[in-house]
Amino acid sequence: MTSERWSTHAVEFRGDVVTKRYRKGDVRALLDREWRALTLLDAHAPGLAPAPIAVDRDAVPPTVVMSRVPGVPLRGAPVDAERLSAMAEALDALYGAVPQDRLVRVPVRPDHEAGLSARLRTRHGRNPSPADAAAVREALREGMAWLDGRDRAAAPGAPAPVFGPGDGNLANYLWDAETSRVAVVDFEDSGRSDRAFELAEITEHVSAWIDGGFDTAAFLARFELDAQERTRLRECRRLLALAWLSILSSEDPAHPRNPPGTAERQALRLRELLG
Repeated sequence: MTSERWSTHAVEFRGDVVTKRYRKGDVRALLDREWRALTLLDAHAPGLAPAPIAVDRDAVPPTVVMSRVPGVPLRGAPVDAERLSAMAEALDALYGAVPQDRLVRVPVRPDHEAGLSARLRTRHGRNPSPADAAAVREALREGMAWLDGRDRAAAPGAPAPVFGPGDGNLANYLWDAETSRVAVVDFEDSGRSDRAFELAEITEHVSAWIDGGFDTAAFLARFELDAQERTRLRECRRLLALAWLSILSSEDPAHPRNPPGTAERQALRLRELLG
């Protein structure tokens, strides 16, 4: 969900070519996931994502060069019905792009269900801070209680694997008005996942609701989910909403990345999802 690595890379645009330099975090892992995604999608769904051009793992910092795809980010403006449909079509293509015999050899994406749950428990020992509003503290308490109860419940069957981009930020979905298509960029957290978790990654990303221009219900209605996926989607949305509340409650008040009151709004969102 790229929640705590806000500046992992620098991007340079030159004509039809993009150079991405990884400068923070586990840079080799970030680069390898990006390059693997670009090469897989170029082979199995060309045009959906940038085409890989070159990789230099020994450069300082390590670098990937890729083609530049046309379009403007969906974040920051209302996402109308045409764009929602194009985004859903792109995601359907992306999730099913990698053949299963190849997908089983792709590592599970970072911050998938088990890893994210473990990280929440690690963070919970130091959250919330005394400065957090009472609503934030109470929502975090309720969320962690739900997570503990969920872990004690019987685990459902394993969902069907898909290739997931791993980042729900609407800025990574580029709308091309000339073709009425959406392309996907930024794959440094990509890997094997499942459809319900990836859809929750998008709907619960702060970019999907903070600007008020993304219709979550209309977006999800564009996917044919069976009963098991609908149940899993609800659970994954709760987990991702809890993760975002944990992140937002930890922001430095002296250097906020989001508007005042964002954590309180997220607390309300989580409590609504918890019912």
